[in-house]
Amino acid sequence: MQTMSLRITPDEFDARCQRLLAYVKKNNWNGVVLFDNYFILYFTGFAFIPTERPMAFAMNASAERALFVPRLEVEHAQSAARVERVESYPEYPGNPHPMARFKSVLDAMNIQSKIGADTDGYPLILGYQGAALSSLTGAAIENVNAFVNSLMAIKSDAELALIRESVKWGNLAHRLLQKYTRVGANEVEVSKRASIEATLTLIDTLGPLYRAQSFFDDGPSAGYRGQIGRNAAIPHSLTTNATFLAGDVLVTGAGCPMWGYLSELERTMIVGEPSAEQKKFFEHMVNLQDTALENIKPGKKCSDVDKAVRAYFEKNNLMAYWRHHSGHAIGLRYHEGPFLDSGDDTVLEPGMVFTVEPGLYVPELGGFRHSDTAVVTQDGIEMLTYYPRDLASLTIPV
Repeated sequence: MQTMSLRITPDEFDARCQRLLAYVKKNNWNGVVLFDNYFILYFTGFAFIPTERPMAFAMNASAERALFVPRLEVEHAQSAARVERVESYPEYPGNPHPMARFKSVLDAMNIQSKIGADTDGYPLILGYQGAALSSLTGAAIENVNAFVNSLMAIKSDAELALIRESVKWGNLAHRLLQKYTRVGANEVEVSKRASIEATLTLIDTLGPLYRAQSFFDDGPSAGYRGQIGRNAAIPHSLTTNATFLAGDVLVTGAGCPMWGYLSELERTMIVGEPSAEQKKFFEHMVNLQDTALENIKPGKKCSDVDKAVRAYFEKNNLMAYWRHHSGHAIGLRYHEGPFLDSGDDTVLEPGMVFTVEPGLYVPELGGFRHSDTAVVTQDGIEMLTYYPRDLASLTIPV
């Protein structure tokens, strides 16, 4: 029964829509239109693969909700979306264009003169072309992104339960990744073995109760993404099909989509006995992460956290190895706002979930970065990830 609860309930989707409706009425809009696939998932429970075929969620000031989809998504949307009705069009580009059909849907819902929207029309992705929402309807379009993002930033108990479950399976995938990493092995071989084994274990455990609701992964995964040896000094590297060598610095990544919700676990590992330089930068990296974690408290600003981290960089003459801010929020999106950055003055609130990941990148040596997922509580933080952080535990024997 506890596993059955690992899902957002219809009542929670309805409550989210009620908060959005209140915002619509506060601004005297006729309704709201959302094109972003994560926004649509957040308010309706409908997960889909965004393509050139336009899709949208619409709600009018009377609380009527509709989903607009191509014909190929009708049955999918009807079975999964928390809306009163599903409207459709045959295909894109079609004749007439799908957005002409969408205008008729908005007219029928009396969403005409003042509209809140995340973008002024369907985004130009995968070759899509079409009229802007403003030119299509003649309506004044007001951007709703900041409000929706603020809702998504504060996680409910149900969302936190899904993130906690994600953490468990990401932890397993990383355990297997470390277990199978050895000198002479190939990064793709090791990553695939760990990810597939963790995914099969999840399926054996949760069975049909599990849904990834992700178009990136269908279960737990762990890997290196090319962050091996000197290439570990490239924070967003790509897989290079590398072979592990003694002396390599390794930067990992692991997680698991759980009904769309994500967590992040990253570790720095060393192949063989660490050198003095590797030990030095590893210790600085842990201190940097500890600095960030110690400064995450309700009432403080996101910028306060990053400024404290940068102060450590400067004090220890490490700015030459700085590359990015100290972390970001996470939830349905792998990266969400707010950001632990000196330019983000968002006040930290209980329920916000962050990855905490200041890193050091030494071109001639490699990269050093742990990432942990943590939730802001009433008096500080709760660490959700729990993989070992010390060097001894993260040293790969040769």
